[in-house]
Amino acid sequence: MAKTKTKAEKHHLSKVAALGCIACRTIGYSDTPAEIHHIRTGMGMSQRNDNYHVIPLCVRHHRHDKNAIHQSKANFERDFGTELELLEMVNQLIKVAA
Repeated sequence: MAKTKTKAEKHHLSKVAALGCIACRTIGYSDTPAEIHHIRTGMGMSQRNDNYHVIPLCVRHHRHDKNAIHQSKANFERDFGTELELLEMVNQLIKVAA
């Protein structure tokens, strides 16, 4: 059963999504519409991280490209960095925007 998001979680997720795709940003594209990816680093099989351990990814980098994180995490991380590195970038960008 899905847990209801708190107001603070919704606000955080909104700020993260508003950044646009973090992978696109690393290759020089900005303002690419993004969906939320819950990072899996440190989580067990079929577990999802909380709503503060998220990065924004466009559909291509999230699910549909051969190097999308859900298609090939190794290829994705080779091209864009680890989930934890990208999470740190996202957190820094949110701080700057605040």
